[in-house]
This record gives sequence, structure tokens and C-alpha cells, in this order.
Amino acid sequence: MDDSAQLRTIEQMFSELFSTPYKTHITGGADEPFYRAAATSQECHLLYYRGDYPASALHEIAHWCIAGEQRRQLDDFGYWYEPGERSAERQRQFETAEVAPQALEWLFSRACGRCFQLSVDNFALDNRPPTYFAKAVFHQLQEWLASKTLPKRGALFADNLAKQMLPAGQVQRLMDSCAYTLQDLLVEECVA
Repeated sequence: MDDSAQLRTIEQMFSELFSTPYKTHITGGADEPFYRAAATSQECHLLYYRGDYPASALHEIAHWCIAGEQRRQLDDFGYWYEPGERSAERQRQFETAEVAPQALEWLFSRACGRCFQLSVDNFALDNRPPTYFAKAVFHQLQEWLASKTLPKRGALFADNLAKQMLPAGQVQRLMDSCAYTLQDLLVEECVA
């Protein structure tokens, strides 16, 4: 399945599961990802992903799936974003905030049969994740899978994506913690 077809499936699945109960729509083509909270109760929230990239859509959906009710009432869920080069301290803050979303994005990527690559999103670095960041993301996903405590909307989205996009034999393996290794994150993972 090419990127365009995957994006159609990702958007359709998000819409089917979340548009009505959460009054949230997803759309691509943005220069930068952004979540615009509805200004009134009659409006819908808008989740924008960058360009026409499935990885960006999955990443933004991961943030949305983790955000609680209060954060979903704030533009960009109330988080700061500092593009470009960050200081070492700001980079550590960024990575701390990105552990859970990137762990969930990894699951979503697998549900789509896509490769996943961690991102440190800092132009001052070579974009290879430091080992401590990869370990934190790995352990977060392992903890969720082992304890069956994935964020509720994230689990629902991943399960429905997998049923739509993976061969039947691979769907059950999606939630198997043994299917994910730290080594996958330390190299450019490609299990598709």
C-alpha cells in the first residue's frame, strides 16, 4: 500500500473512531503539525499533520491519543515546541515529553506495516536517537503492552488500523511485547 492509500486509511479510521465522540478531525498538508482546539462547543478540534507523510499523521494521532480532556482543550495540547536547534537542556525536555508519543507511534507504525524511526527533531544533532532516549521509548511500550495499559484511544486506533492494514496472522502479534526490541530503535527499523 503506498503512502497516499495509507493516509486515506489512517484518516478514515481516525474519523470513524473519533470524529463524532470527540469532535476532532484530522487533515494533512500543513507546513508544520499543529492541534487547534475548538474555540466554541459548536466547532470541531483540528489535528494537522505535516505534508502528506503517514509518519507525521501517526505521530500527531499519538499525541492526541495520550492527551487528556483538559489538554485537548488547548492549542497544541498546551505544550511548547521549539523548532530548529535546541540547547542540551531543552533537548532533554523535548525527549522527556516525546517518550510516550513516540512509543505509541511505534505501535501505530507497526499496525500499518510501516517502518518506524525515532526522532530527536533537532537540526543540531545527526537525528540518531541517543541510547537513553531509545531505552525510554522501548520501556514505555513494553510497560504498556505487558500490563495491558495502553492509552485507551491508542489501543483502539492501533487495533482497528492493524485489522485494516495487516495480514490476519500479524494482527495478534501487534500487542505482543516480544515483537519489539531495543535494537529495532537503535537501528533504522524496517519490519514492513
